[in-house]
Amino acid sequence: MLSPVVTLSIFQKQPGPKAFSAGEVIFAEGQPGDVMYGILAGEVEVVVNGKVVETIAAGEVFGVGVLVGVGNRTYTAIAKSDCKLAYIDEAGFLFAVQETPTFALKVMKSYSERLSRVEHQLSSL
Repeated sequence: MLSPVVTLSIFQKQPGPKAFSAGEVIFAEGQPGDVMYGILAGEVEVVVNGKVVETIAAGEVFGVGVLVGVGNRTYTAIAKSDCKLAYIDEAGFLFAVQETPTFALKVMKSYSERLSRVEHQLSSL
């Protein structure tokens, strides 16, 4: 499996990371989106129906759904701490997948695990 260091190196090749302050909304559930994010520094909370279902940290990726066919964001992402996030759009994602096929496996694993956790949280409400 691809290590977080290799995953982050793919994101670090992208221009201009974005900084988010603690408490700042990165994106909201239901919004359209055209990029996925990689956490270079800090932590991000995944929120569904107002409830934190997961906290993700440096080396992790999120927001990939909009690049693989999901129309809108399925959760809200909020900076838990000050964050530095790299991002890639669909063209960058497709290039990364072609250049480093194991990147696709890492992203799919992260996406499917997050989806399972969110579904579990929703079913327990």
